Amino acid sequence: MARLALIGGTGVYDPSMLANIREEVVSTDYGSVQVSIGSFQGVEVVFMQRHGAGHTVPPHMINYRANIMALKELGVTKIVATSAVGSLNEAMKPGDFVLLNQFIDFTKNRPFTFFDGKDGTVVHTDFTTPYCGQMRQLILGAAQDLRLDVHAQGCYVCVEGPRFETPAEIVAFGRLGGDVVGMTNVPEVVLAREAGICYAVIAMVTNYAAGISPTPLTHEEVVEVMQVNARSMRDLVMAVLGELDPKSPCLCSGNGGQ
Repeated sequence: MARLALIGGTGVYDPSMLANIREEVVSTDYGSVQVSIGSFQGVEVVFMQRHGAGHTVPPHMINYRANIMALKELGVTKIVATSAVGSLNEAMKPGDFVLLNQFIDFTKNRPFTFFDGKDGTVVHTDFTTPYCGQMRQLILGAAQDLRLDVHAQGCYVCVEGPRFETPAEIVAFGRLGGDVVGMTNVPEVVLAREAGICYAVIAMVTNYAAGISPTPLTHEEVVEVMQVNARSMRDLVMAVLGELDPKSPCLCSGNGGQ
């Protein structure tokens, strides 16, 4: 059965979004993952809490390979992910939504691929278009219909965490073309493409990054902005899920390896 998936946090997921919810543990070669599965307008949707129940897993310790492989084994064909980000671009203000179209990877110690060569096969995956273009256009239209402040594209800089960045790092990231910064999108986006799953991100700006923000950064600030804008995020997610067809073809369905 083809399914959709939503990867996010407790601030995004509202149990009333889905009907007939059940909990399931999926065992993969990379570890076990707990998910919630329910139906939305007749389509099965898998909800995954990226940081675990109660936001207990820090970004550098998330088992990204197990998460994506679990969704693959559940028959997921399209993933809508949500992410809280800091802004390097003053035009992208707290509360705005950003539809990521590129990323720059500054992570250091994460298992980042399914293609580790153990089967004797070398695979190189094309990342000219890291995020599903069809899904991004659908999300953009839904956000505009809801009259949300949305940016049609943005470059995500992924850092290892769990610390926040220094002002000097933020200046460097901006010079490299980054718009927003976060700690979770890589290798999630990479693994989704390798697994042949369409993947798009709705990023919410929760704060200006270090050196741009007039105050020191705190996780509480991030949570507060997410809570204030949680209704808008849920409305957008529900609008998008209502338009997605898990069986529709897409170029993302092949891993593009060579």
